[in-house]
Amino acid sequence: MKQRLAAILAADMVGYSRLMEADEAGTIARLRTHRIELIDPAIAKNEGRIIKTTGDGMLVEFQSVTDAVRCAVEIQQRMKRRNSDVPQDRRIEFRIGINLGDIIFDDDDIFGDGVNIAARIEQLADVGGICVTAAVATQIADRLEVPIEDLGEKKLKNISRPVQLFRIGLEGSALPSLSEEKDEKRAVSKPSIVVLPFDNMSGDPEQEFFADGLTEDIITELSRRHELFVISRNSSFVYKNQPMNVRDVAEKLGARYLVEGSVRKIGDRVRVTVQLIDAINDTHVWADKYDRKLDDIFAIQDEVTAAIAATLPGRLEAAQRDQLARTKPANMAAYECVLTAKVLHHRGTVADNEQARALIDRALELDPGYAHAHAWRACILGQAWVHGWCEDKDATWAEIVAELERALALDDNDADVHRILAAVNVNNNELTTARYHQERALSLNPNYDLVVVQQGELLTWLGRPEEGAEWIRKAMQLNPHHPERFWSHLGKARFAARQYGEAIESFMHLSTMDYVQHAFVAACYGWLGDDIAASAHMTKVRALTPDFGLESFLSTLHYAQESDRQHIREGLVKAGADDGFSARNDIAAQ
Repeated sequence: MKQRLAAILAADMVGYSRLMEADEAGTIARLRTHRIELIDPAIAKNEGRIIKTTGDGMLVEFQSVTDAVRCAVEIQQRMKRRNSDVPQDRRIEFRIGINLGDIIFDDDDIFGDGVNIAARIEQLADVGGICVTAAVATQIADRLEVPIEDLGEKKLKNISRPVQLFRIGLEGSALPSLSEEKDEKRAVSKPSIVVLPFDNMSGDPEQEFFADGLTEDIITELSRRHELFVISRNSSFVYKNQPMNVRDVAEKLGARYLVEGSVRKIGDRVRVTVQLIDAINDTHVWADKYDRKLDDIFAIQDEVTAAIAATLPGRLEAAQRDQLARTKPANMAAYECVLTAKVLHHRGTVADNEQARALIDRALELDPGYAHAHAWRACILGQAWVHGWCEDKDATWAEIVAELERALALDDNDADVHRILAAVNVNNNELTTARYHQERALSLNPNYDLVVVQQGELLTWLGRPEEGAEWIRKAMQLNPHHPERFWSHLGKARFAARQYGEAIESFMHLSTMDYVQHAFVAACYGWLGDDIAASAHMTKVRALTPDFGLESFLSTLHYAQESDRQHIREGLVKAGADDGFSARNDIAAQ
């Protein structure tokens, strides 16, 4: 047995038995998610060592008191953010206690009075809070900028002497947090939108619940989009059944855009209309109509909500881009920089990528705590990494990882953060990690077309292309104005499913094809035995990429199953592909 001075952190999950009784599988899955994403990395980053875990708690040893407190503050702050949009009865929350004392170490376990005190004071901590002993408070008083509140002496169970306890305040403490000032700044920079109560035009009072429910669901779904600032339901429903002027409402609520609509029942059908209005210019940005058979009113509500939530942000973003193009501001706000950087990123050229990087860097200068900007910086750097548009790939990858870690620390509930994490891990062939983040993104925003289409891409790489194609088609239905590249994703899924004719038809929707898309079409024709068409597309591949080689091309694909890799390899060989254009020249010269 060994004895030494150490800081001990004891953590315990609040309401574990209640949560397990209500939803055992879901509780375990959510707790595992928090462990993988937040708790274990925070412990490792602060040089802690997990000594013991139970179903609902753990003991962790730190050699530094400062590290122990910093770790505890990070966990509790980030858990608070994670729980911000989780119902109260489903929240996973922790109490944490920290003590400094002599610890006995024996066979990878710890014992002693110091451990017992840590466990006892953890039980006295607030839900989501941190309780420490006087020894800990003294050590950190001049080292960490954390509020410390004296709780006085407390009698602890099975501890003979009273123990002086302190509470660590989380507001404004040692770690970077989203302060009210930062939140206010970001709220102003992001486009603000209010969804007004939809009008019931049916003359049927029973349809009132449908109109209100639809409005509330749209507000909830739009609130999942962290690039938008959505006015709350309580504010918007003040105007229900009230005569209003669009500009007056927008000014009172601080909204740039308004969504308004109506619901009308006609026989056995229900019609929903919706429109997006720019309140400043008093112009209609977008409008649409949804006409459905009245079989299941709740299914209709879900379908229309999903369609509006998926389509509206794209229309709003397009309006913002148009405005920027007209005004060309000399000093754009952080949101505007991110918006323009996204446009440049999607163009997919070296020059546009460089400009996008400059703009995203400017956004982070203006607002260092903007999680969405950190995530998109990782995405833009990831594009450069994938295409080799960077001098040092290892250094660029390190930057990507750092940006995503920062984005996660600032906002664990941004679907875009996890979507981009999944995409980057796919490109690094870390498919298990990619799947984890993809599922997290999907749970955060199931109606985000970019998340839904990426689910289809990932399933295709994992060897489940039929399911992948269904997800991609769902993304297209969610957003009828979807990016053209969705057709490319569908073509690749159909090729992997051995549906060659359907794959070719999907690729033909593209206005222009790059060498990768031509290669997939060539492989389709190769398997169909159409040598002329296959050869024509291989000629286009070589025209676009003169040094195209079969093995180097295959190395850029991310199939989990070797059979899928061999499938496209054989198709390309049938189409006339080989190990490179230069190799054919060498053979011809011999």
